[in-house]
Amino acid sequence: MGLFSKVKNLFKKEEKEEIKEEIEEQEVLEDEFEENDIEESNNPEETDNVKEKTDNKEEKNYQEEDNKKEINDNVKDQKDVIKNDIKVEKKTKKEKKKETKSTLQLYDDGLSKTRDNFVNKLISLNNRTKKITEEYFEELEDILIMADIGVNTVLSFIERLKKRVKSENITDLNYLQEVIVDELFIIYVDNSILTNKIKFNENGPTVILFVGVNGVGKTTTIGKMALKLMNDGKKCMMVAGDTFRAGAIEQLEEWSKKVGCSFVKGKEGSDPSSVIYDGVKKAKEENVDVILIDTAGRLQNKVNLMKELEKMNKVIGSLIENAPQETLLVIDATTGQNGISQAKSFKEITNITGIVLTKLDGTAKGGIVLAIKEELDIPVKYIGLGEKATDLEPFDIEKYIYGLFKDMM
Repeated sequence: MGLFSKVKNLFKKEEKEEIKEEIEEQEVLEDEFEENDIEESNNPEETDNVKEKTDNKEEKNYQEEDNKKEINDNVKDQKDVIKNDIKVEKKTKKEKKKETKSTLQLYDDGLSKTRDNFVNKLISLNNRTKKITEEYFEELEDILIMADIGVNTVLSFIERLKKRVKSENITDLNYLQEVIVDELFIIYVDNSILTNKIKFNENGPTVILFVGVNGVGKTTTIGKMALKLMNDGKKCMMVAGDTFRAGAIEQLEEWSKKVGCSFVKGKEGSDPSSVIYDGVKKAKEENVDVILIDTAGRLQNKVNLMKELEKMNKVIGSLIENAPQETLLVIDATTGQNGISQAKSFKEITNITGIVLTKLDGTAKGGIVLAIKEELDIPVKYIGLGEKATDLEPFDIEKYIYGLFKDMM
């Protein structure tokens, strides 16, 4: 079974399990209510009341009404208790499912432009094609390049696809559609172990260094990630290491206030490594779990930037062993192949441990995720799927497949 089929079955199975749980919950409620009805009918108080009713007809009507009201009230209270018990028992499970649904919806909404541009064209191509020909592969090639998967990646992909079609004697276009999806994601998951997990320091604060050119959303990403980590119970600190860009310090400070995170800054134009030294030292004193450091993005001067990052790493490492634990490169997804070029340049300058792909919801070229893996062999760890502070998500290849290809499932 291919990757596409596995994901399709996975999400179908989740839907079936959800329906089954709802039915079982309803049955439990009905069984409990029936038991209550039986208990009520065998209630000795009710038998005494019936006896009293035969002795005194005038009191019968009043007592009957009072007893009925009391029984109805008791039944209502018991039903409420049963409902609350079931709700409490299933609350955690439902909350988890709600969270998963919410994340799936983010992927669904965030990848809608790419889906409309790429997947719908792929479906259209298959619907109007009767036979797999060279013309079919040429049009498929154009569709993939327009999705910003990258020319070199697409050319090698098409050659691999042709070989598979020939070796397996594939003639069914519906099956070929699934093969295309499988082969695309083999690009991402094959022959390497990639993780979207942050490498946390077990012996002190975890340091995450954020790099990237100006305007890609570094500061916003730091704010969103701090909120996410704090919601997970981590004590965070932001350090304004970009002392050169006008307004960078104020922008990060505004985010720190917005999410309720501690903040360290220096004067504009001051030595960023000095600010970072003060921030890391203070974080250690205050037992901070995660330190998120902003940096300048002056890629036009590679030599100076490389020296600056080397100095930062040295300062951080002198205070915390094996730090920084992560150096995340922030790329604006809407810049397409230009973002890939930036990534290549930063990879030459410093050790990049992961990619944060912002504004993925604002582009029709979500195939850049595959291009990043193929050309850089760096994992995408987080993706930005909206403007809200909660719209930064750890990258999940299965949810990405779902969001991109749900119209084919």
